[in-house]
Amino acid sequence: MTTQQLYNQIQKKQSFLCIGLDTDMERIPKHLLTAEDPIFEFNKAIIAATHHLAVAYKPNTAFYEAHGLKGWQSLEKTINYLNEKHPDIFTIADAKRGDIGNTSAMYAKAFLQDMDFDSVTVAPYMGSDSVSPFLAVKDKFTILLALTSNAGAFDFQTQKVDDVELYKKVLTISQTWENSENLMYVVGATKADYFEAIRKIVPNNFLLVPGVGAQGGSLEDVCKYGMNDKVGLLINSSRGIIYAGNDENFAKAAQQEALKMQQQMAQLLRNN
Repeated sequence: MTTQQLYNQIQKKQSFLCIGLDTDMERIPKHLLTAEDPIFEFNKAIIAATHHLAVAYKPNTAFYEAHGLKGWQSLEKTINYLNEKHPDIFTIADAKRGDIGNTSAMYAKAFLQDMDFDSVTVAPYMGSDSVSPFLAVKDKFTILLALTSNAGAFDFQTQKVDDVELYKKVLTISQTWENSENLMYVVGATKADYFEAIRKIVPNNFLLVPGVGAQGGSLEDVCKYGMNDKVGLLINSSRGIIYAGNDENFAKAAQQEALKMQQQMAQLLRNN
């Protein structure tokens, strides 16, 4: 998928919603636990109910890895279902990988080639040679952690190096890397007042924005300072949508929450 195709989907659906599939066996409806693969059945129902309202889905791989082989099989079935049934949907493997070059090459192969996600989240701490194997995969995106939504982000990301905040160095230096047009960046919604400065450094790249809703981030503020002429935002919501209900009607409850966000986004797009 290209950024233009992603933008086309945003325009078509009047939405820039990304739904996080952080599927926790302890939180899914009890009636699903007797299924052969409860995680996949939950994901499939959520996707079926919300795919017309979202332009992206983001499974957090930790929720699958925790279940060993069965968890990986659930993840594989989920991405195969998305790619087969909804090829217009942008897919994100929220894996937060990043290691020395040959190891990163194997991570890139696993998520971007073998499992065929459109993108993968990557930690930039080890520098360019740890990210370049991801960027080398043709027609795929690498989503760098830049300024995250958690409280601990201030431990390192906003500390100054040569009088420049570290997250700004990540943004600036990564723009010099080969295939940097295939970079996206994670910027937390709880850091909305930083978006104006971020957009001066990366005016054209998409930003993946967690933290709206449950973590207190403001959709309006993020859009005010973070939106560009191609929208340039993917607003992620996980718990607030997928766990909106916990009975047989859980998928309908998720749809209703996704619809609320889509309607807000449609209004913001009209006003932009």
